[in-house]
Amino acid sequence: MKSILLMAAVVLLSTTASQSQINNSKTENVKVFGNCNMCESTIEKAANKKNTSKADWNEETKVASITYDSEKTNLDAVLKNIALAGYDNQSFLAPDDAYNKLPDCCKYDRVAKASVKTDNVAENHSNHPDMSKTEDQKSNQLKAVFDSYFLLKDALVKTDRTLTSAKAKELQTSINAVEMGKLAMDVHTVWMKVLDDLKEGAENINSSKDISKQRDQFMSLSKNMYELIKVADPSETVYYQFCPMANEGKGANWLSKESDIKNPYYGIQMLSCGKTLETIR
Repeated sequence: MKSILLMAAVVLLSTTASQSQINNSKTENVKVFGNCNMCESTIEKAANKKNTSKADWNEETKVASITYDSEKTNLDAVLKNIALAGYDNQSFLAPDDAYNKLPDCCKYDRVAKASVKTDNVAENHSNHPDMSKTEDQKSNQLKAVFDSYFLLKDALVKTDRTLTSAKAKELQTSINAVEMGKLAMDVHTVWMKVLDDLKEGAENINSSKDISKQRDQFMSLSKNMYELIKVADPSETVYYQFCPMANEGKGANWLSKESDIKNPYYGIQMLSCGKTLETIR
């Protein structure tokens, strides 16, 4: 009897601790399509992010109870992760390749090839901007990130380590301000792929006072920024440029709003060294 009571106490404490990890919590019930226990595991894994969000999906009702930290994320961001795992839901369709990778037992009947609507689930529309507005906001969400990157590049062109550090800090702020739930699905996919590297690169440049180390970090930062800007439909023409001398003769790339070459890896020493490889419109 004592052992049973002890086990119950442990379960209660662990559940309470788990729930308390998500601050500023908000819970919403949403429609998520699926079939079986394996679906449940995949859906919940896609939604669960430590101290930020979690989900409890019901196989019979096809409803997920999603709890999230309203200051760190939003419902749409969680639902996009679920869609990327292969599961259509009330806001987003899963990409076809993600759905096709599901085991046969998990391939639920797809009721629509357009936007999935809520079915018998209460929805707070104030938390779900319509898709046309989301598309309009796509560029605006990342514009500050790109603008901060270009200012960082200009600081490296000037070989000003203090200014470079300051502009890297501004880039960090711009990255942290992005609301993932307002990104289009293809942009969201790339954003999730490069986000950690972008944060790390900006932080390393900000914390360094050595211009050569700042430039080394800028190489990988530019690589990830290129992947992002290719899918993000920039509001102005962007030039993808290359210096064959940088990176100990291996070459390195950067992005610029100007067609003229202004080399961030050497500055005034070899200002015009390089060429434009691609024009992104």
